[in-house]
Amino acid sequence: MNPLREYELVETRRHFFSRSATGIGTAALASLMNPNLFAEQQKQKAVEAGLHFAPKAKRVIYLFMSGAPSQLDTWDYKPKMKDWYDKDLPDSVRNGQRITTMTSGQKRFPIAPSIFKFNQHGEHGAWVSEILPHTAGVIDDLAVIKTINTEAINHDPAITYIQTGSQLPGRPSAGAWLSYGLGSMNENLPAFVVLHSTVNGGFGGQALYARLWGSGFLSTKHQGVSLRSVGDPVLYLSNPKGMSAKMRRRMLDGLAKLNKDRFDEVGDPEIQSRIAQYEMAYRMQTSVPDLTDISDESQATLDMYGPEVTKPGTFAANCLLARRLAERDVRFTQVFIRQWDQHGNLPKDIRRQCGIVDQPSAALIKDLKQRGMFDDTLVIWGGEFGRTIYCQGGLTMTNYGRDHHPRCYTKWMAGAGIQGGVVYGETDDFSYNVQKDPVHIHDLNATILHCLGIDHERLTYRHQGRDFRLTDVHGSPVQGILA
Repeated sequence: MNPLREYELVETRRHFFSRSATGIGTAALASLMNPNLFAEQQKQKAVEAGLHFAPKAKRVIYLFMSGAPSQLDTWDYKPKMKDWYDKDLPDSVRNGQRITTMTSGQKRFPIAPSIFKFNQHGEHGAWVSEILPHTAGVIDDLAVIKTINTEAINHDPAITYIQTGSQLPGRPSAGAWLSYGLGSMNENLPAFVVLHSTVNGGFGGQALYARLWGSGFLSTKHQGVSLRSVGDPVLYLSNPKGMSAKMRRRMLDGLAKLNKDRFDEVGDPEIQSRIAQYEMAYRMQTSVPDLTDISDESQATLDMYGPEVTKPGTFAANCLLARRLAERDVRFTQVFIRQWDQHGNLPKDIRRQCGIVDQPSAALIKDLKQRGMFDDTLVIWGGEFGRTIYCQGGLTMTNYGRDHHPRCYTKWMAGAGIQGGVVYGETDDFSYNVQKDPVHIHDLNATILHCLGIDHERLTYRHQGRDFRLTDVHGSPVQGILA
């Protein structure tokens, strides 16, 4: 097939907008020509501009706890389990559900109650573990969902699933879908930025692959840009010695001409993406240093995020950076932190992890509120699955481990479009099965899109003969947490 004809048949973002709702192609074009103007008018003019419905959120900050925090030791209070210490998990509770190979060989599955105290907080008395005191202080701003569930039982397929809507690699990530569907609100920064948090100076834990913030079969211009914590935030962002900004501009102009000639010859749309990415990199040479320079932050703000906020790459520093990205209207910011994979020595390790994330997470909520950004920023916190009530390995009164558990776990959402002070869903006494109001990860992603004014069934991209979407073939927004 002639490449130019092939390009004409490719589903483009503009085609999606023009077909999915009347007039939305005009809105998309306006966002490219004048993103700041579009950003200011988006919420008020959404219906007229052609979004599926009026959005509550303009942007998303996703705090991802890679490795799967134990819901039993943080959010899902199960006081009856104290009487079950070291008793076997009843077969009627497990009911033949599959388990990982890490515990499938155990002769028994002894119950390990949480050693942590839980207390009620907020206007509605939500139960929160003692190891999350700062987050407990903002509980009335959160919607805590206890019944998130997934089919994936191991880390890589599970995190790929929740990030892309499929356990198999190759699909666009959530941030890429939003970049594709809504475009950018800041011409000097990417629509989708990824921050990786260190723990005790390193990363550790389960590996995170670039496909988790990749664009899949969408144009590569929609993939997440990962900022580094050491050296230049983006590799090769600074000009090498001997090259001035003027020389860089001349080089890019010459390169753009060569790429345009090649595009006219073969019609490959990725050439256009490459031109756009070179131009974005040029603009980022100015915008990124300003973004990462926190010298203009007040001491009160720094103190709110905690003592590690001035150490680049820490979770505290990344939460502050996420707020600065939100101020600059970056559409989707993902903050990863690893080392939640606690198969053994869980009490010590989860106390450490919560000590790292608790204060900055709460500070982010407070900071957004005091700057008037909470009402149009959606914040999400949680991992890829939960943890079992039964112990992995040796069990004592003060120490235990927990295996992977996909059937029910806890995440929270806050901000734009979300009711504060809500605890949604119920699990059984063992935090093993959902008893009321299940929320599949497709439902979670549908809810995120809903808050941004998108009907998840209509944000699609035709690839290999079928229409793909972030929520695959099912999912519904969780009405019980929507404002």
